Amino acid sequence: MTDLLLHTAQELHKLPRTGRRAVVMTMGALHEGHATLIRTAREEAGPQGQVVATVFVNPLQFGAGEDLDRYPRTLDADLAIAEEAGADAVFAPAVDEVYPGGDPQVRISAGPMGERLEGATRPGHFDGMLTVVAKLLHLTRPDLALFGQKDAQQLALIRRMVTDLNFPVEVVGVPTVREEDGLALSSRNRYLSAAERHTALALSRALFAGRDRLAAQAALRARAEASPASDERATALARLGEIRASADAHAVSAAGAGLPDAVRAAALHILDEAGRHEPPLVLDYLALVDPLDFTETGQDFTGQAVLAVAAKVGSTRLIDNIPLEFGAHS
Repeated sequence: MTDLLLHTAQELHKLPRTGRRAVVMTMGALHEGHATLIRTAREEAGPQGQVVATVFVNPLQFGAGEDLDRYPRTLDADLAIAEEAGADAVFAPAVDEVYPGGDPQVRISAGPMGERLEGATRPGHFDGMLTVVAKLLHLTRPDLALFGQKDAQQLALIRRMVTDLNFPVEVVGVPTVREEDGLALSSRNRYLSAAERHTALALSRALFAGRDRLAAQAALRARAEASPASDERATALARLGEIRASADAHAVSAAGAGLPDAVRAAALHILDEAGRHEPPLVLDYLALVDPLDFTETGQDFTGQAVLAVAAKVGSTRLIDNIPLEFGAHS
């Protein structure tokens, strides 16, 4: 495994290049989610291509009071996972190799999108993230770079940076990997006690509840479009004493309005319940956003949206999200 490991930019630049090069950037403490990224990179690069994984805990993206010193560092285990998943090399530089002059005076700005949601909670986080991603793209010189969709805002910002600053790289998003119980894989999950983990399941349950509400409301809306006089029908049914059928017809009639709010409400109901657990879930945000700029969706929104959540359980902060599709008539 030592042949796999590179510590300096000079060693990295001496790495023979074969075919397409794919890079997977991590902060270490690798788990099955990272392994999935590396396996996907292997598939994308092809048998003649090359996969480089990076392991670097970037101090620029940790704010005051965050867990920089506590963040797990498990390089030997990371090397084993990376090799088994198909990496050809692991670039694990020291801080002074990436920032030889100390903290860089020139950094990438994440702009307005970097000040929303995660950026509002963690000021400067995305500036630090984009700065190191830009540096690692220059150092590794890949044809494609793979990132997990679990960090949806991060992925959106990297795509925006690559487009706006003309980086010659293809950015590939890889779906979130989950435990059997639905919890999104994260290096921070290891901090959770058994009781905290039970509470943390509310994050994914809330997202799935929002997704299910969208599907149910969309089905009702389709019925409403097929029965445009459903409100009049409901009134007539009520006069005849068909109360259950009348209530159903009213639901069909009302299905056309407020889909984003209905999705948010379904998710928030689960999160509110988890706030009464022991230990409680402390909600940071629940947001239904446009993935292009991470602004909140309006009631007439169509297209793909992201339902995102962040919360603390004990001292551990977790994030999760799922994509949702709001059709022109859904």
